[in-house]
Amino acid sequence: MSIAHSIAELTDRFFYRANIRLKLFYAMLALIVAVIAAINGAGHYIFNRDFLGYLNEQAQQRMEDMVPRLEQAYREHGNWEFLRDNPRAWFELMKPAIVEHSGAVRTSGPTFTPSDLTGATLRFSLLDARRQLVIGYPEVGPDARLSPLMQDDVIVGWVAQTPFESVIGSIDLRFQQSQFLAQIIIAVVAVMLAAFLVVRISGVLTRPLTRVARATHRLAGGDYAIRVEVESGDEVGMLAQDFNQLAMTLERNEKLRREFMADVSHELRTPLGILNGQLEALEDGVLQPDAQTLRSLKSEVEHLNKLVGDLYDLSLADAGALTYRRTDIDLAPLLRDSAAIYAERFSQRGMTLTCSLPATMPVHADAARLQQLLNNLFENSLRYTDSGGRLQVHAQLLQQHWHLVFDDSEPGVPPEVMARLFDRFFRVEASRNRASGGAGLGLAICRRIVDAHQGTIGATASPLGGLRVSVVLPARAEDEEDRA
Repeated sequence: MSIAHSIAELTDRFFYRANIRLKLFYAMLALIVAVIAAINGAGHYIFNRDFLGYLNEQAQQRMEDMVPRLEQAYREHGNWEFLRDNPRAWFELMKPAIVEHSGAVRTSGPTFTPSDLTGATLRFSLLDARRQLVIGYPEVGPDARLSPLMQDDVIVGWVAQTPFESVIGSIDLRFQQSQFLAQIIIAVVAVMLAAFLVVRISGVLTRPLTRVARATHRLAGGDYAIRVEVESGDEVGMLAQDFNQLAMTLERNEKLRREFMADVSHELRTPLGILNGQLEALEDGVLQPDAQTLRSLKSEVEHLNKLVGDLYDLSLADAGALTYRRTDIDLAPLLRDSAAIYAERFSQRGMTLTCSLPATMPVHADAARLQQLLNNLFENSLRYTDSGGRLQVHAQLLQQHWHLVFDDSEPGVPPEVMARLFDRFFRVEASRNRASGGAGLGLAICRRIVDAHQGTIGATASPLGGLRVSVVLPARAEDEEDRA
């Protein structure tokens, strides 16, 4: 366990904790070592299995050609004494036979074969019947190949051939040393080349990553305006693009947060200031506790309650804790009741409110949340439509979905900010200003209610000159079949 733990610590120290440049160097070094080892292993295997095998096969063929000549020479001389200490006669017998065009065989003349060029004849030995050396290569080992020499079915001697792999002389040692030195030189050059390539490649790879890392550090410190230059279209470039998108989102959210703090502070300060002033006036006797003063105080309290309630609902929706109790309900009475409640307030501002609704609008939804949705939409039009304007509400069934449309008159909303109307705390300051009331939470709550009912909500320009808010909610399937 201690050895394994030590190996794990070394691996963690030299690889996992190393920077990208060192990791690239380690990887390329390991690759080079593996390639060199594979080349050396393959060369050694090929040399021993193919080349040396070929040389030994040539020597074996030469030995088989020698057997009949040696047997003929023994028959002529009766023993092997004529070859002892007679290298000339020995080499003469080892010469290959030459076949003439006429078919005659002769052995004289300078003749060379591949086995002569490889030095195979220097590895032949002649042994007597007791396997004692007569002439030839003196170091006959147990791995030598033996071929018997026969005379009247009696073994009179042996021809021995020592394989090439078993013979290592000074020249072979020098060759091996030169090969080993060449391999060391190649390995050193390869390591230097790997280091050079790592420096070049890591510079290309790590430079943009380093910029992203530095920018991320600044972003974590609160610098949301930081951006990274995108120099390529690869994964690193995509990372830089995603970082820029993240920075833009955080910058926008931070701006919205600051605007929200300012807006909420103002929204809370205004009714609290009014309440405090009126209570002080009552306390000092400047105002009398009559019905008008009480209505004014109640109005400011209701404004505070609505603001706090919207903030609470929005926080629950963001946390996924906003409860929904879905039942089979009819949306048409809810719409008519909400319109009737707001009709008087619209009339007080000189505005007209008209509704064009089907007789029934069956849905499976939370009646209280849909009532909150409708109230917010009516309140939004009431607050931000000019006096003397109008609001038209109509609904229809399309492809098993109820389409509710709220069209109000001027002022309109600039197209470039239309998509942000449902963001929390967002308000169009130019025409739908703070003086109209509201903290920019109503439409944000509407979106979360519609999303929770698997519907959609959106805003476009209204034909009446103001804003069109479209709500799409799934119809109740069984009721639609009954209607059909």
